[in-house]
Amino acid sequence: MDRITESISVFDMFKIGVGPSSSHTLGPWKAALDFLERLGEESQLLSVKSIKIKLYGSLAKTGKGHGTDIAVQMGLMGANPETIPVDSIIPAINEIASKKELNLAGKKPISFNPETDIEFKFLRSLPYHPNGMTIIAETESGKKKETYFSIGGGFIIREGESLSLREHVRLPYPVETAKDLIEACQEINGNVSDVVKINERAWRNDEDTFEGVMRIFRTMHQCIFRGCHTDGFLPGGLNVARRAFDLNKKLLNGREYHGYQSWAKAIRAGGSDFRYVTDWVSCFALAVNEENAAFGRVVTAPTNGAAGVIPAVLQYFITFCDGDDEVKIYNFLLTASEIGSIFKKGATISAAMGGCQAEIGVSSAMAAGALAEALGGDYRHVTMAAEIAMEHHLGMTCDPIGGLVQVPCIERNTMGAIKAIMAAQLALQSNPSEAKVPLDAVVETMWQTALDMNSKYKETSDGGLAVTVGLSEC
Repeated sequence: MDRITESISVFDMFKIGVGPSSSHTLGPWKAALDFLERLGEESQLLSVKSIKIKLYGSLAKTGKGHGTDIAVQMGLMGANPETIPVDSIIPAINEIASKKELNLAGKKPISFNPETDIEFKFLRSLPYHPNGMTIIAETESGKKKETYFSIGGGFIIREGESLSLREHVRLPYPVETAKDLIEACQEINGNVSDVVKINERAWRNDEDTFEGVMRIFRTMHQCIFRGCHTDGFLPGGLNVARRAFDLNKKLLNGREYHGYQSWAKAIRAGGSDFRYVTDWVSCFALAVNEENAAFGRVVTAPTNGAAGVIPAVLQYFITFCDGDDEVKIYNFLLTASEIGSIFKKGATISAAMGGCQAEIGVSSAMAAGALAEALGGDYRHVTMAAEIAMEHHLGMTCDPIGGLVQVPCIERNTMGAIKAIMAAQLALQSNPSEAKVPLDAVVETMWQTALDMNSKYKETSDGGLAVTVGLSEC
């Protein structure tokens, strides 16, 4: 197996960042950081006199609700979305608006008015991808201009650039399709997670991969815990009340705890009744996506809009399925990432390209496959579980009310998590050799569905619930 394919690491599929959207927040943020880097490489940074940003298509139509304008400004200031204290974001943005000044890369104050220097081109889309943006800097020597596309999951490409910066990394077991993955598992006589471990060595040693993945996990469980212990209303104007806080309190029914570990034990002490368990799965998912909607720190998994599905299913495995073990958690996330990469390569993880099937659908498939392996299934059960989960998300629209990642997005994460668990269970109780729909077929079907889907159902807020339900009704 020596062909060169697009190589996607577990750390491409899982990225630590800030909500509410991977394609509309994290992607533009990273684009702004890339622009700064290019100015620096050309020794132009300190000669910048002014900057303008143009947002096109879906980035324009839902940009305000998704915080695209905020993300670009934070990126231009040189802030790192992975490490910045999230409570500092809004004060920094308010200061820019008040002073009409932006400190470029933290080194060069320039005049900047967000109201006029960020343009929302609602009626124009760029040809390559609906999520297009252009950054233009006036310097002492002329203009510096770059156009970027945010293609889903925090991935960005610059106009004229190759699709993947990693595509020339040679992997021992290159995987483009589920068929490739199955053949690799057969060759090594191992699980999906085993294939991923071997491939990750193309980038780093096992110890670094393990520590990086556990950092991803810690961010996930911290997000769940924080979301379950934060009350109030979400920003944005819809007046959406946080629900995870009250649900957490109700389900615990007075049981005491101190910190994440004892909290998980307190949850476990409540039993394993079906309704009790599913209520907790919903609570976990709600907690993450409420944090996401409030510009909290989340893991893009594989997107921010679907960030609650995989953490919720993983927390279910930890809490109710004897999964509180670092190696089990590590394998779970590796398997999930591989399933996600197959969908990214064969279809899309961008709601602006494929609707919500590309976000909740893909995250549910990732979680289902990971859970199937975690509960003792082999690669056949993994691919079957992933297929079942996506099969029952095909055609799902992306129609966020007010352009906010709140309604129906937050609840959809609970549904995606529950479907993932059911898909894994169904696969484990089935004979995979009798499956009628292979995973590759559902990936292709998802892509064809994306191509057929009307653009108003692709993260534009021009159709569906976004127009049926008025802001005043919320």
